[in-house]
Amino acid sequence: MHKKVAVILSGCGVYDGAEIHESVLTLLRLDQRGAQVQCFAPDIAQHHVINHLSGEPMSESRNVRVESARIARGQVLDVRELQASEFDALILPGGFGVAKNLSDFASQGAACSVQADVLRAAQSFAAAHKPIGLLCIAPVLAAKIFGPGVFCSIGQDADTAAAIEQMGGVHQACEVSEICEDPARKLVTTPAYMLAHSISEAASGINKLVDRVLELASPH
Repeated sequence: MHKKVAVILSGCGVYDGAEIHESVLTLLRLDQRGAQVQCFAPDIAQHHVINHLSGEPMSESRNVRVESARIARGQVLDVRELQASEFDALILPGGFGVAKNLSDFASQGAACSVQADVLRAAQSFAAAHKPIGLLCIAPVLAAKIFGPGVFCSIGQDADTAAAIEQMGGVHQACEVSEICEDPARKLVTTPAYMLAHSISEAASGINKLVDRVLELASPH
């Protein structure tokens, strides 16, 4: 039976939304493994809009769900509609949108909060003991989702790892091609572009994460 996986996106573009390579690699691997996928995003304004050529902020406003629809080819639902009971697993690609739109980690660090609808959705998967995959910067949400003691990895960035520890998480160093797993919580994380220097390097860990999440979603 095909697994049903929810993917939460945070916009479109590494500097102000979901990291496009990570999102597409995730969707590709899920499709290759025969999973049924539905993308979700919060229907809120982006924190800001970044010109991806110059890296400078732009004087305009964009909607996170509308921008996420660029990646999802229009098939993206409001995250308020996401029910864990309808899915076998949840995956969040990275990108600064996780730290700017799905949370305020980019500005608040360890004192951050997670967008209410996203937090409710993620915690509902955790409460149902269904697997969750967090890519790149997304593991900074782990302690907010699961509570203290959760094991996760964003790779080897000392400052981000320290913030995870300050929030009550337990950070484990991880290579770009590997995954970090918290078996008790069915959480799988991988550094992706926190360490990757190429799309193929990012894929090496993302493929393992997707494969493991699907394995954990299978009854034993």
